Amino acid sequence: MLASVPSCSQPLYAVIDLGSNSFHMLISRLVADSVQVVDKVKRKVRLASGLNEDNILDHKAMARGWECLSFFAERLQDIPTENIKIVATATLRLAKNSADFISKAETILGHKIELISGEEEAHNIYLGVAHTTCSADKRLVIDIGGASTELIVGSGFDAKKVCSLNMGCVTFNNEFFAQGVISEQAFNRALDKAKAILLPQAQSYIDISWDSALGVSGTLQAVAEVLTAQGKVEQITLANLLEIKQQVVACKSIEQLDIVGLDSDRKPVFVSGLAILTAIFMVFQLDEVQLAGGAIREGILYELLPNMRNVSIRQRTVIGLIQRFSIDERHAYRVANLAGKLFAQVANKWQLSTNVGNLLQSACVLHEIGLLLEYKGNKKHAQYILENTDLAGFSNSERKLLIALVTNYKTDPNTDTLYNQSFTTTTFAIRALVILRLAVALSKRRTDDVLRRFELNVEGNSVDLVLESEFMTEHPLIAAELTQEVNYLAEFDINFSKSTFAKVKLS
Repeated sequence: MLASVPSCSQPLYAVIDLGSNSFHMLISRLVADSVQVVDKVKRKVRLASGLNEDNILDHKAMARGWECLSFFAERLQDIPTENIKIVATATLRLAKNSADFISKAETILGHKIELISGEEEAHNIYLGVAHTTCSADKRLVIDIGGASTELIVGSGFDAKKVCSLNMGCVTFNNEFFAQGVISEQAFNRALDKAKAILLPQAQSYIDISWDSALGVSGTLQAVAEVLTAQGKVEQITLANLLEIKQQVVACKSIEQLDIVGLDSDRKPVFVSGLAILTAIFMVFQLDEVQLAGGAIREGILYELLPNMRNVSIRQRTVIGLIQRFSIDERHAYRVANLAGKLFAQVANKWQLSTNVGNLLQSACVLHEIGLLLEYKGNKKHAQYILENTDLAGFSNSERKLLIALVTNYKTDPNTDTLYNQSFTTTTFAIRALVILRLAVALSKRRTDDVLRRFELNVEGNSVDLVLESEFMTEHPLIAAELTQEVNYLAEFDINFSKSTFAKVKLS
């Protein structure tokens, strides 16, 4: 018997970005108001490496680009034209013979290519971050491409100030590391030139100010991977960049570039990208840059899709997971609300950041995600689901902390996931976990009117949870759960004071 074929399905949307280093194709569809990636293709074309000093693009580089687009073309055949957008960026802006490349590329693809300005590119990069990354509302966004670097300050979905500068990891590599030799002097020359290009822009950006700095390029991704592989928190700081610089210089050549955590595909342009990023830190006086989840392709895609500015992407992702995995939504938010109150009582003393608090909230909502498969192994199933599901709005390091929390929400803790996450220190991850586990235990009855007043007091690793008089007597199930938590959390050197769970009348 043949399976019946539905009369219609959700339409596909495609975005192609002809970048200076790589060509990307992103194909998605909208499912229950969430974006589902259907296909994602990336090809290292290194178009910018074909630019000579007169900005003429050589035939070899163009041929690599055309060959890549011939692979993309077949995938576009069944997608409505109005759902396709193809953009060309910095290298094709710079190339004097870009019309020759674009003309043949349009013939291959069967669609028009839009050569966008640097400012348009910057706006789309910012929208990609705004749609896909949870951060402070006022942010600085950095994208180091192959031939250009974009810097944007914005709030919400509005970019307030943008610029696109003619420096990138491919063009700087050609200028300062063309022979593959890495030296302190070459790195410093690249650093000084990047500073000179950045300085005229710096003060106007600093005057606007921002609450968080986010990066979206391959260079920042590579730095984050190096930090994680070397056992450090995934926080990109100037001190970390300078330490990586010393590792780079010690290798002496790109061919011998052997740094723990650095992917081989990124090696050819890593040093030049690192110099540009270091210059941005110095000139813009940055303390830290976090890796963001989206860039130009996501910015273009989300603007193609209907009504995507109404709900944050992380909220869309969580709502979609609730629906797909039949999570008890009322109980999920009951635990999240209780955890929020506990967090508010201890955040200052425990020095827990808002970012950790936001991830804690997501973990509370998703802590029972594995129950759909079975109860007995639900934590193991939760880990598999969260490791293998597209979590739009969560960076890789955020995903790891989310998994560490969700897979430890009750019973014997799995210390490996906590120690392997790189979003924050192990100490802060454990403190967030304490809040999650207490919220879950206190919500054991799965009703809203059980717990009325409580106080959570902390001093270092000492914890004191004070409940209303008679609470432990009236709720023996919760009492047993809390008593067991004292033993479980002792594994993390969390010590409950003798007055914990005392029958005290709270005002």
